[in-house]
Parts: sequence; structure tokens; C-alpha cells
Amino acid sequence: MKKQTQGFSLKSVTIIIVITALVTSLTTGLIIYNNNKVILGGADWKEDEALQEFLKIYNSLDEDYYEEINKTEMVDAAISAMVDYLGEEYSIYLNQNETENLSEELSGKFKGIGISIGEGNKIVKVYNETPAAKAGIKANDVIIKINDVETTGKTTAEVANMIKQDIENSIVILRENSELTFKVTPELINEPLTTNLFYNNERKIGYIYIESFTNTVEEEFAKSLEELEAEGINSLIIDVRGNTGGYLKGATEIASQFIEKGKVLYSLENKEKVEVYKDETKTYRTLPVIVLIDETSASASEVLAAALKDSYGATLVGAISYGKGKVQTTNSLEDGSMVKYTIARWLRPNGECVDGVGIAPDYAVALELDENGYYVDTQLEKALELLS
Repeated sequence: MKKQTQGFSLKSVTIIIVITALVTSLTTGLIIYNNNKVILGGADWKEDEALQEFLKIYNSLDEDYYEEINKTEMVDAAISAMVDYLGEEYSIYLNQNETENLSEELSGKFKGIGISIGEGNKIVKVYNETPAAKAGIKANDVIIKINDVETTGKTTAEVANMIKQDIENSIVILRENSELTFKVTPELINEPLTTNLFYNNERKIGYIYIESFTNTVEEEFAKSLEELEAEGINSLIIDVRGNTGGYLKGATEIASQFIEKGKVLYSLENKEKVEVYKDETKTYRTLPVIVLIDETSASASEVLAAALKDSYGATLVGAISYGKGKVQTTNSLEDGSMVKYTIARWLRPNGECVDGVGIAPDYAVALELDENGYYVDTQLEKALELLS
């Protein structure tokens, strides 16, 4: 059992995240409720004295300032200042480029050739139906040159950046002492959000790693789960370590595949009320489930872990989660920028708020290093031990 789990250590998972650039500072601890567009109308805004003062100064500067003013940039600065006034880390103004980056991160698609690179620039995995797969590149190939530039001594991130986004790349790989050259052009491809493994022992344990809660995660999770159930699993490990969040919808739809109709998924608490959200689907399962969490499991990851723990009876293994118990919405502006701000706290089905506290695992397990400095995934090993 130990030999099996060492092959899928936390270190290799981290490398996959870095290479595919799935986590950025904009998505850390992010949970998005929905997307709105700002519309002003009716009499309310005309009667708002504070807004009238703002418009008065805006008009004065536009008419009387001694130099020409870029009104779009001035309004952007004003919006940014309003959000900064809130003094809340999850409420921020994003310019057009930042908005585009965030939208891409949450879209479930990315630009690339469809490979994950490990130590020594060895290809760890080639994803199906991607440019790399179609070209004939295989797992365990070692990248030695890209566009006539040698990769010796370069980090995995540097090698990933060497693959240009909009040109045909000449990639030379080493395969069984032979050098082979492939021509590969990056494409917009579906992000590989889930990884599923099957531990073929008496317990028939399934394992799914969820990388991020984007627009497409629930479909990918459902596909992974179906594949494992076809193998005859009778227990499941869901791994959200390193998963910093995303759309609330993805977390709740995955939870709904297990939890019985009518049971609580989460609640939202704003300044006016607490609204309880329950499972409305007919789908449910009875598989024993363990959820792996760590210090970076945040936001939507915590929603999923809490829902499965409180309303399904799942067991949590790992370390106390990040503790991000707030929900944001977004307002898109005409110039392509966006304001992201907090609208509520979310509560576990048991009524607790995790913000600043996190979720404590049932079994606290620290990762360990072996004699070579590699992580031994003792958290996964504990989960397998419990299910065995």
C-alpha cells in the first residue's frame, strides 16, 4: 500500500498545478456566487445624496481641470478606491487584464499542448485528445530541446513558458535513448480538473483529485466517478488539498451526487437574513467517503468538505483547512473591468461559520519527508488505511 501511495505524492500534484498555471493570486480563496452587470435606473440613484456629491465633483473635474482627463481611467480609480474603502481582502477591483485572466482561470479551459511536466523535464502525463497526444508525445518522454533551445538546467516552469502559445513548436524529446522531434501547436483545451485512480484491493477504493472549481468541474467529476464505479469501487477518497476554490455551483453539484434530497448543503448569511440551501436532486450514494483537506483547501473546497461531512457522514483527513467563509459576487463594467465583492458568509450544514477558523479533520495527519527529501503522502496513506 505504501509503495502505491508514494507514486502520487503531494509534490507531484503541486508540479501539475504549477505547469498548467491553474492557480493565481486572483483565484486564491475564491468563491463566486454568480455574475451580474451594473445597471442604474429609476429614481433611487437620483435621490442618493452621496452619489450626487460624487457626480458633482466628477462633472467639475471634467469641465474645469486645467488638463485633459481620461474619464475612463478616473472612474476606474474611483471604483478601486470605493472597494479599497471596504478594507476586506476578498473585495477587490480588477482591471480588464485581471478580469480576463480570472475569467480564463474559471472557464475550465486553458491554452497549452496538454502535458504535465515533472522533475528532470520528464513528461508525467499526456492528456487525451490534446495537441501533444495527437502528435504522439508520450508519458515518460524527456523534453531536451524546444525551438532549438536546450532545456538542461531549466525548471519545469521555465520549460512550460518556452512553449509558445500561438506558434508551432519544435519539441525534441528523449525516448529510450532515441531523440525524436515533434511539431506541436498549443490550442484552447479543456482543463484537466480531476484525476481518478483505482486501488485494486479487497476494498476496491476509488480516488478523485479535484484541482479547481471551474465552470466544468462537475461534469469532469461525474465522469471520473462513473469510471470508478464501473471498476466496482465500494469506497471513495476525494482529494481537495491545494484546491483554493472557484464557483460555489461546482462544489454544491458535486456534493449533491452523494447527499440525499432535502438535506442541507450550506446556508448564506447576509445583513438581512440566513437562507438555507438544500439538495434538490434525486441522486444520492451510500459509498463510504473520505475527504482529504489541508491548509490550502479553501472556499468552495471547504463548502464541499463541510457538506459531505455534516450531511453525508464523510470522514475528513489531513490538516485544518484555510478558513475562507465568505462568498463573493462580481459586477462587470462596460470597459471590461470587474468589481468582486463579498455579499455573504456561508455556513456549514451544522450552522458553523469557518471564516478565519477552518475545518478541523477527523484525523489530523502531517506529511512526512523520506530520506531523499521527497514527500511521503501520509495523509493519503491514512485514508487508504481507514477504508481498508
